[in-house]
Amino acid sequence: MAEHYSSFERKGSRWLLQRVTAVFLVGVLAFHFMLLHFVNHAAEVTLAGTGARMSVEPYFVTMMLFLVTATFHGVNGVYNALVNQGLTGTRKRAVKWVLIAAGVLLVAQGTRVAVAMATAPAT
Repeated sequence: MAEHYSSFERKGSRWLLQRVTAVFLVGVLAFHFMLLHFVNHAAEVTLAGTGARMSVEPYFVTMMLFLVTATFHGVNGVYNALVNQGLTGTRKRAVKWVLIAAGVLLVAQGTRVAVAMATAPAT
């Protein structure tokens, strides 16, 4: 039988965070689908409605947590998948820093958009 290999150290912090973020993302995605696909149908979602939702502090905080959590989960998952494929040495360090930079830029741009939506004047 094949030996189990994972770049995650079982019970390590990255292993735990990957699972915790997955649970959070499933919950927030369920909330998203319920709100934007069942309560409000896609054809009814407007820029003004999005601005109104984003101006409500608990919704804004939830969406910001969603952004940060999804970014971490994705970057951490890609990094570990590459390490599992045998990435080592200088390439591993380079990929790690490129993914960190991409994650920071994604969160920064997502934050800019979220703030712009939350503070947009009502039309």
